[in-house]
Order: sequence, then structure tokens, then C-alpha cells
Amino acid sequence: MASKERIYLFDTTLRDGQQTPGVDFSVEDKIAVARMLDAFGFDYVEGGYPGANPTDTAFFAQKRTRDAAFVAFGMTKRAGVSASNDPGLAALIRAESDAICFVAKSWDYHVRVALGCTNDENLESIRASVEASVAAGKETMVDCEHFFDGYKANPEYALACARAAYEAGSRWVVLCDTNGGTQPPEIRSIVETVIAAGIPGDHLGIHAHDDTGQAVANSLAAVEAGVRQVQGTMNGIGERCGNANLITILPTLMLKPAYADRFVTGLSPDRLADITRLSHAFDELLNRAPNAQAPYVGASAFATKAGIHASAVLKEPETYEHVPPETVGNRRRVMVSDQGGKSNFIAELKRRGIAVDKADPRLDTLIALVKEREAEGYAYEGADASFELLARRTLGHVPEFFKVDGFRCMVERRFDANGQLKSVSEAVVRVTVDGETLMSVAEGHGPVNALDIALRKDLGKYQREIADLALADYKVRILNGGTEAITRVLIESFDSTGARWSTVGVSDNIIDASFQALMDSIVYKLVRNRENPAPKPD
Repeated sequence: MASKERIYLFDTTLRDGQQTPGVDFSVEDKIAVARMLDAFGFDYVEGGYPGANPTDTAFFAQKRTRDAAFVAFGMTKRAGVSASNDPGLAALIRAESDAICFVAKSWDYHVRVALGCTNDENLESIRASVEASVAAGKETMVDCEHFFDGYKANPEYALACARAAYEAGSRWVVLCDTNGGTQPPEIRSIVETVIAAGIPGDHLGIHAHDDTGQAVANSLAAVEAGVRQVQGTMNGIGERCGNANLITILPTLMLKPAYADRFVTGLSPDRLADITRLSHAFDELLNRAPNAQAPYVGASAFATKAGIHASAVLKEPETYEHVPPETVGNRRRVMVSDQGGKSNFIAELKRRGIAVDKADPRLDTLIALVKEREAEGYAYEGADASFELLARRTLGHVPEFFKVDGFRCMVERRFDANGQLKSVSEAVVRVTVDGETLMSVAEGHGPVNALDIALRKDLGKYQREIADLALADYKVRILNGGTEAITRVLIESFDSTGARWSTVGVSDNIIDASFQALMDSIVYKLVRNRENPAPKPD
């Protein structure tokens, strides 16, 4: 059996991913992400443009990876200036990096319009920059920007740019679909032509953008055609529609026989099982909720809602799962809803450690209750913690940790001490804990925030238990029209253990709906603490 060919994974989250609207990494953010990527096992971590801005300059003050090659990115030298006198090239060579990735124009239209130089001058800039980098002992690669558009416009010149990089000593020549409009058959055909023109596939890379939703497909098409380096970003972030998503590409390469039988990456199966945690940790750093429908790693990637599907997947998982969820660190979810049958409920309850017989009449009561409440607007497939509390109350018991005697929210628009008109939200909550009445008052950014702060401000003997509870996401949906509309509130919470859970509230009053979800979040945390007690100190 022939040995498998190596695929190298190049992460450009900290450079190209930073082009995402709303994403602006600090030096500390970049250090944290670089460590995550390095520990996971990517081959290359691209850090940004040393010398171009204070953040990247500070980031490149020292090497930021242990195992992965740490890559500096920048332009080839300017036309008309020697390599030894170009300040941008000098900054790249001085940076504390293992490798340099140059971006080079490979579309003659861009050479003329963007660089304002001749085609030959651009080729000379590519050659001289690569030679200077190699002479400095850096592993060198060239991103041929707009290569596929350039090839379609002028194939001879695009190929000349790629050959100039390769012949000057570049380890990798990366073909870029910068506008993201090339289709997989075109990618495959053009890559094959480049290889036939004398640049071997084990020196070629692919850099795809997702403007037609095909960055992953284009990257895989390029691998099939011969390239052996794949560039992309965490969770597909990037300018416009994003970059090729390495979180999707990697498990496809490792788990799908079409690729796994031919290729090998630098990651072990054990490492791949950590990819869901990596994806979600990165979203947490960005302060955004993970995409539930993301391939492989999304909360819904292995979720089954319809009763007939649930019954089948519980008997034979392969009926509705294309890979075992545990191979990517995810889990099977059999969702409870008004579309689910007993199989859904029994499976979900079992996963939560709640045993119930199929003939138990309380199970029928729970199913009827869920369907009734979902008709009112509740959505338990998106509120796992609220479902568990409802199930425990129906099938057994949930302690009354505390009792809310009442709450009040006020919103006042008034002038502050500086004479500025502002809105102030205040909430008052009264609770009883072990017969003792406690009252808390808090101001917040809006009435819901004030209510949340007040509710969690003093729960007596339970206060220390909820000290690490935090809200990750808050969503409101109006279920019907008019100012008297029914409102559904979904809250996602987490704690210091890394656990995340979701709760739901429904009411014609948005404050009341929010309070229901907040209450469930706290009660679930207290129940969970008793199911999984923290270890006692020695």
C-alpha cells in the first residue's frame, strides 16, 4: 500500500481573520489565539504584519508558538527599490518569526492598477523578496493574490508569477481565490495546469474565500488536484463572507475515506476529538455565541428532532449520522419538542441521568406538558436546562432553594449630575431563603440587566455557589404581532467549569419572560452543583 501524502494546515485567523467586521484583536488576544492554535497542532500560525501597526509590531517582538511555524506576512519589495533598501521587507526579515509569507500580485490588471509598475518589475520584486527571505534563513512562501482571476485573464503571466516564486526558492506557492468567485471545477483544472507547468503539488497551497459559499469545497478540490497546503481560519472568519473554515476542512480530511485513505495531517485522532472545544473557545474569545448549525462542531450537528429519526438513530446511529460525534468531541442530541415521540424523551432523560420506564404514566404527563407549553411559545430544543428542570419536577423533585416573593422594575429618564439626559433602570427583588426575607436593589443597563443583577445579588447561603455564574447570550423573539405580543426569551449561561446551559421564558411581558429564564438558570446551576459537586480541598 502506498504511503499517504502529507497535508499541511496553515491558519491565518490572526491576519486574514482580523479583516472580519467587528473583530479587532489586541496583543493579548493574539497571544491567546496563537497558543490555542499551537497547542492544537496546526503546522503554521500566521500572526499579521510586523511593522504595519503597533499591535502586530508588539506581537512579533518574540516568537509566539512552540511547535507551529510562526509566520510573518507582508508585501514583496516595492518596484524600483532594491531588496536591501526596502523598509517593509527589512521589517519582515527582522521579525521574530520562523517563516515569511509574501503577498504578490499575480493578475496583470492589479499589477498595472494597484502597483503601477510593469509586469517584469513585479516579477523581479517577487524573485528578489524570496531570495532575501531565504538568505535570512526564513522558510518562505508566496501568496499569489487573485491567482485564479489572473489566470483566467492572462494565464501566461499568472503562471510566470508562480514560477518566479518557486524558482527563487519559495517553499510554498499559494494560489489565492481572493475574490471568492471561482468554482470547484475551475479550481481543479487550474491547479492541474500549474502542476503540469512545473511547480510540484507538494510546493503548492490553496487560499480560498467564501463569497459563493464554496471555500471549503474549493480547498478540497485543490487538494484533490494536487496542492498539499491548505490555508484557512478558525470558524471561517474573514473579510466579506469569510475564509475557508479549517474547523470544517480538518475533520473532512481526517474522517472521510475519500481523503483519509490518501492523505495524513499532522494531527492525531485524539487531537481531532478536541476540535469542538477549540471552536467554541475561539467563539468565546470573540464574545459571540457558537453557530449551532456549524458542521461537525455545532450544537445541532448531531441533533435529531423528529420522532422516527430519533428512534432510528438510537438503534443504529449511522442511519442519520455521517461520522460518530465523539470523533470531533461533539455529542448526539435527541431533542425534545412537540414533534418528538417517547424515544426522544427517554434518550434525552437518560443522557441527563434520569431513568424512566417507557410505561411510566409520568412520562406521558411530561410529553403532554412539553407539547402544551410549546404550543404557548416555549422552545425546549433550544433550552436544555429548562427542559431538565421541567422533567425533574414532573418525574421527581427539584428543591425549593429560594422563593421569590416579588420584584419590581423601574425605568426613569432624568438628568445626571453633568446635566446629560439619560435613562436609568432599577430593579428590586425580594426572596426568602430558609425563612429569611432578603431584598436586593440594583441598577443596570436596561431593566433586564438590573433585574439580573438584583436577583443574583443576595441569595443567602447559596450566594457563593452562584458567584461564578455568568450570562453568555440573551435572545428575544416576538411570537405574534402588536404591542401585546407574546415574547420568548432564551438565555445562555456558563460558569467557571466551562459548562453552558440554556433556559427559556415566555410571557406577554418581556420582563416576566426574562425573569423566568433567569430563575431557571440559577436553579439549574444549584441543581447541577448537587449532581456534580466540586471536589473538597485537601
